Amino acid sequence: MGEAILKRIEGPIIVSKETRDLEMNEEVRIGEERLVGEVIRITGDEAMIQVYEDTTGLKPGIKILGMNKPLSVELGPGLISNTFDGIQRPLTVIKEKQGIFIKRGFQVPSLSRDKKWEVDIKVRKGDTVSPNSIIGETEETSLVKHRILVPPGIAGKIIELGKASSYKIEDTICVVEGKEGKRIEIKLFHSWPVRKKRPFLERLSPQEIMFTGQRVIDTVFPIAKGGVAAIPGGFGTGKTVTQHSLAKWADADIIIYIGCGERGNEMAQVLEEFPKLKDPRSGKTIMERTILIANTSNMPVTARESSIYTGITIAEYFRDMGYDVALMADSTSRWAEAMREISGRMEEMPAEKGFPAYLSSRLAEFYERGGRVKVEKDRVGSVSIVGAVSPPGGDFTEPVTSHTKRFIGTFWALDRELANSRHYPAISWTESYSGYLDRVSVWWESKGLSIMGLRKKLMEVLLEDSHLREIVRLVGEGALPEMERLTLRKAELIKEGFLQQNALSQVDAYCFPEKQYRMLKIIFEFGEGAEGLLGMGVPLFKIEELPVFSEIKRMGEEIGNEDLDKFDELFSKIEKEFDGLRKEYG
Repeated sequence: MGEAILKRIEGPIIVSKETRDLEMNEEVRIGEERLVGEVIRITGDEAMIQVYEDTTGLKPGIKILGMNKPLSVELGPGLISNTFDGIQRPLTVIKEKQGIFIKRGFQVPSLSRDKKWEVDIKVRKGDTVSPNSIIGETEETSLVKHRILVPPGIAGKIIELGKASSYKIEDTICVVEGKEGKRIEIKLFHSWPVRKKRPFLERLSPQEIMFTGQRVIDTVFPIAKGGVAAIPGGFGTGKTVTQHSLAKWADADIIIYIGCGERGNEMAQVLEEFPKLKDPRSGKTIMERTILIANTSNMPVTARESSIYTGITIAEYFRDMGYDVALMADSTSRWAEAMREISGRMEEMPAEKGFPAYLSSRLAEFYERGGRVKVEKDRVGSVSIVGAVSPPGGDFTEPVTSHTKRFIGTFWALDRELANSRHYPAISWTESYSGYLDRVSVWWESKGLSIMGLRKKLMEVLLEDSHLREIVRLVGEGALPEMERLTLRKAELIKEGFLQQNALSQVDAYCFPEKQYRMLKIIFEFGEGAEGLLGMGVPLFKIEELPVFSEIKRMGEEIGNEDLDKFDELFSKIEKEFDGLRKEYG
């Protein structure tokens, strides 16, 4: 076991002397309180250590002990429905034992050592197993079967095997004979270094849409399962609300929500709301397939830096079981700011805006850990990453946003003007994009919904609307021909009737694929009919005065997912009111 002596303290960073046998990224314990730290630099006799707890009161001369392992998380039954901090301390257990504030040096296992799990054995004695082979299953919640995996790096023949029974996570479930006859005990859990990505057999192309029920995302700027996306936006533009909606409604087996350096009241809202939310697929609480990692802005800055790695490592673990995992990181800007502060303490040469020169590579490493992969011959899993970015002043050219754009497939840019006009989600249709359109179109076609053609029309109308708005600002709308003013009205229907969506509405918070398709069909049916009326000489103001024009704007709120026949009624109403104008001007 390596050890050292504390030499000096620089905020969350400490420097040791007389450093013996400590290794890079090794987890350490500091002083009698056994504060948690990690070695981040070794130079000769000295080591720099970032401390994941408050360093107030530490003094030179105290002893630092190495743990002979890198900073790791525990992976096993008990993760689901739990709330952890940035270094995987279970906050609900800590609250029960010592109150709402974590005392320095308070040690508690990440996973319960006392709870018993009913395990169904899936292998036989004599079977040959390899990394990520499934030994058994236990029902972690009513929505998640936890698969007990052979840890990476272990392979061989099972020489001892337990029976289907109740086990604690430290109990041995089987023994594998490894190389040179080495006996390897496999328990219900294992540890894995947070900064090392878990291995897999093959990376696959994301194909299926990660359906979210949010129209502007699913239809206009979709993300695939195993895809990566970013939500940049200034303060108050709706990043957190959008991520909350994605966490609630995304079509994923497991949800991991990381509150990285966010305000305490926002994280408290998540902790209060999520247990009350119903899963749209099962009707049960969404916490039965959710893991929360809470690292608020008043917690040590170093723990903020590690929370991202803790979350993605847990996500990879459930991916290896064959699940589709959606990870929400709110926000990667706070993570980058933590890196900047730590880098400054280490006296590293700053790059753009004071961020460390390795900011780009760290972002790349993080987003690279998303993806759809083959874990075993017949098992495929995915990790979809949605990272919020908080550019100061909404400046998308700042380093975190600009570097993030290089590594993602979908970019949901939040617009200040849309947010100020109460248009939510405030996702800009001019700055946002998706690289998964061609891949997810197959999913829409498999449901018999040719929505990509409608999407193309939608984007054409919105782009023409943006051009016409520039002219209107100069000469006023009255100077435009009626056909171009009709384009403005069609864009108005698209924006208010389709793209805008109320996250707090029981009817409109989640929109089925069929409803999204029918809504777009109605808008373009109205637009095509209106063009015909203009060609007959009907004034545009007469078309705008039709009651159905306002009804189309409200259809998202007034027509539920189960009431699709009401779209037929709305279409009939359009035809009836248009016929009235045809007779009047025919």
